[in-house]
Amino acid sequence: MVELDDAIIARLESHGERFEILLDPVAMDEIKKGKEIDLSEYLAVEDVFKDAHKGTRPEKSKINEVFGTEDIIAIAKHIIEKGEVQMTTEQRKELVDAKKKQIIAYIAANAINPQTKLPHPPLRIELALEEGKFHADISRPFDKQVEDAMKVLRPLLPIRFEKSRIAIKIHGDDYGRCYDDLIKYGMVEREEWAADGSWIGLMEIPAGLLPELQEKLRQKTKGTASVKLLSA
Repeated sequence: MVELDDAIIARLESHGERFEILLDPVAMDEIKKGKEIDLSEYLAVEDVFKDAHKGTRPEKSKINEVFGTEDIIAIAKHIIEKGEVQMTTEQRKELVDAKKKQIIAYIAANAINPQTKLPHPPLRIELALEEGKFHADISRPFDKQVEDAMKVLRPLLPIRFEKSRIAIKIHGDDYGRCYDDLIKYGMVEREEWAADGSWIGLMEIPAGLLPELQEKLRQKTKGTASVKLLSA
């Protein structure tokens, strides 16, 4: 649960009344991404206010008239979806910076330089976005902003989104240690156990994550894992 000092105010005006809730700024970002979240974990106070700064509350009859319920989670969801958000300049800047970092991280993980077949470092992407005057927007859907960022990057960097299909062979004793990384980095399309007890899998992963996955497997198998690039 977010501290009161860090919370933002989401506000809805309806039927001549104002309704406000105090919530974690992260909740707004998650909802904008279309994610289902447990709002009870993001509310600073599980209550609805007429004026959050003063701590005054609307009458229950008004709450029922506007929302048809007194359930705070249902009310909060309605206010977030239909209302507006009030935040300080510092809070907005922090959210914008966080959004930009998310966009950069996504592009670094999913895109490559088609000339070298290697991912661009996040710093290179960040500097190119700054050169192209890209600005993150906390209210615009994440996927649309990734598209906007790629439009800015393409004239400045050789870059494209790409998937890699790889074949992996891991000693049976190492499989348990590597399993979480395998499902974290991509999708296992086919798998089998070889006669020598080794696990063999065919995977598709974002091309930008291939070097990272290779390093993870190298560390966990002490260099015995085999990773073969089939297509990119």
